[in-house]
Amino acid sequence: MTIETAATAGDGQQPVLVLFRHDLRLADNLALVAAARTGCPIAAAFVLDETSQGIRPLGGARRWWLHHSLKALGEDLARLGISLVLRRGPMAATVRQLAMRMNAGAVFWNRRYDPPGMAADAQMKAVLKEAGIGGESFAGHLLHEPWRLKTGAGGPYRVFTPFWRALRQAVEPRDPVDRPSALKAADHGIDSDRLGAWRLLPSAPDWSPGLSMRWTPGEAGAQARLAAFVTDGGSGYDRRRDLMADDAGTSSLSPHLAHGEITPFQIWQALAGRQALSAGDVQTFRKELGWREFCWHLLFHNPLLATQNYNRSFDAFPWQHDDKAIRLWQRGQTGYPVVDAAMRQLWQTGWMHNRARMITASFLVKDLRIDWRSGEDWFWDTLVDADPASNPANWQWVAGSGADAAPFFRIFNPVLQGEKFDAEGAYVHRFVPELENLPKRHIHKPWAAPEITLAGAGIVLGKTYPRPMVDHSLARRLALEDYRAVGKSP
Repeated sequence: MTIETAATAGDGQQPVLVLFRHDLRLADNLALVAAARTGCPIAAAFVLDETSQGIRPLGGARRWWLHHSLKALGEDLARLGISLVLRRGPMAATVRQLAMRMNAGAVFWNRRYDPPGMAADAQMKAVLKEAGIGGESFAGHLLHEPWRLKTGAGGPYRVFTPFWRALRQAVEPRDPVDRPSALKAADHGIDSDRLGAWRLLPSAPDWSPGLSMRWTPGEAGAQARLAAFVTDGGSGYDRRRDLMADDAGTSSLSPHLAHGEITPFQIWQALAGRQALSAGDVQTFRKELGWREFCWHLLFHNPLLATQNYNRSFDAFPWQHDDKAIRLWQRGQTGYPVVDAAMRQLWQTGWMHNRARMITASFLVKDLRIDWRSGEDWFWDTLVDADPASNPANWQWVAGSGADAAPFFRIFNPVLQGEKFDAEGAYVHRFVPELENLPKRHIHKPWAAPEITLAGAGIVLGKTYPRPMVDHSLARRLALEDYRAVGKSP
């Protein structure tokens, strides 16, 4: 249903219930705008569903973000006179109960595109229809619905470049829609769950102070990030985006996108005509949005993307099972400074630079030969921007088991990657303080530094900082042998 047709629905008396999920914003929210245009009283609800079949419970970092984003959304709605009702439970049954208690004539929501979410929404729509309540959905958080783009043969895309070409040749992304300036509040008298009672925030211990220092969840925080990027911060993005110590070299919009506090339409429009950004900067950043679309395209057509190899020949790969190695990787104790800096950045801030994600993923999968699913699961729990599509798609890309995957023989050398993308050692110095006094010429390979240099820096390898847990050259050779074992060869 379009906004225009939805605006004719209802009799102007029964409330319209607007359901928020991964769209925690008021601007460019088509379901909210459509509800406002009906002229009916508006009610708003968020349902935390972690029990419907196939729904993957949020990781710890996403739960922290969700708490603060819901708080911000509730305050924004309150300024318009609308109370946000919080409920926890299966989507279909919970929304039906809310709608009936509110005497709602219709429920509006923005579509989800992960297969379990879509199945839950289809069930919700059927349950509402059975109860005599209208249910209408609107385009969600992607530039194009994932089923729209097809290859010449009529199937889904498996390679990014032709997908990106098709996306660019499709209809230009629509303009974002302004937030409603006023809403008519429904007088439903229903109390909300207390947000604190959901216990989304960590405790005993509280590992979130670093997240609070870096991030401002909510729609206002998203718009501030976007404004900073397009006015100045994004200048030179095409060149700076791989420099791990350059905080301003990336937009940091990914967690806001993951929670729907901002839409790709808003970003697409904001990039247009910005003097601070070159044509190359804009094209490169829009291509990143395109990769996000590609990941969702893959998930839509491959519901088991997080648990099953896209390329089934990898089912025979002889992964190593080493819990100790996984823990050292998780804690940033591998002995490779750039890997350790990245893993500690993730733990401290809930986020990791994109170049660092590729380096750490390659190290786990190819140097340690640990199943990519172990890494995907850790990132799911610790990333504030983890989403059901990008997280598994990117891990499979690095592993070589995914669509448009990196060639399996492309095994990142953590020393060379550090020297190239953290040449001054600033990234390592920031997150691996044990090495802060080590000269930059040795920062990415401390085991090769002279003993007198290590002593002067206060470093005792194996005590104050670990020795490398594997020899990269040997690990690379063993990984290639395992790839050949499943029928892959350079």
